[in-house]
Amino acid sequence: MIRAALGVLLGWIAAVWLATLRVRVLVDPCLEAASGRPWVLSFFHGTQFPLLAWKRRKATVVMVSHSRDGAMQARALGHLGFTIVRGSSSRGGVRGLASLIRSMKRGADAAFAVDGPRGPYGQVKEGALAAARATGGMLVPMGSACARAWIATRAWDLFALPWPFTQVRVVLGAPLDPELATAGELAQAIAAANDAASKALTAGQRPAHGDGIGELEISSVGHPAGDA
Repeated sequence: MIRAALGVLLGWIAAVWLATLRVRVLVDPCLEAASGRPWVLSFFHGTQFPLLAWKRRKATVVMVSHSRDGAMQARALGHLGFTIVRGSSSRGGVRGLASLIRSMKRGADAAFAVDGPRGPYGQVKEGALAAARATGGMLVPMGSACARAWIATRAWDLFALPWPFTQVRVVLGAPLDPELATAGELAQAIAAANDAASKALTAGQRPAHGDGIGELEISSVGHPAGDA
């Protein structure tokens, strides 16, 4: 009960924190053609907190471990509007993935830290690919960059927590067909999304001319009303 209560408190703090960020989202125009299919939002561990500031297009399901910390994380993410299923590579993973796929077949998108839960950083596991293949979905690589952030330098994922009111860029890259893409190609696409986010910050507000990515400014955090 204590961890559940802490999870709700953490979710409330995260929502307030995210609302302070000066976020712009860069979207590859090829995503429009994939709008009718489920999206498997794919990113590396450590980059996830700024990604929570993106206003998701529909209900989004995530898989959270059965650990005690996972219980707290599940409550926090639930407070932020995510649909939660429980499971991990070490415990309940097959059942959790099956539950996630069922949610996707009912119309949800999914979000995966593809190199989790323990890394190595940038090494794509099979979960995101399996979910996309089972649902006819598309893999959507995501990346983020922060102008100012605290970095957990001793953590394997180098978790980045942007300072309040700092500038953040979130990139949604071109979708990948899971029937054609390999784990290595997905890793390269996510790395490219992170690089594009960093370049957008360096460039000053906008991506370089001709890079195929459009820009929009988000105005709120979380899923649209009524999507939970």
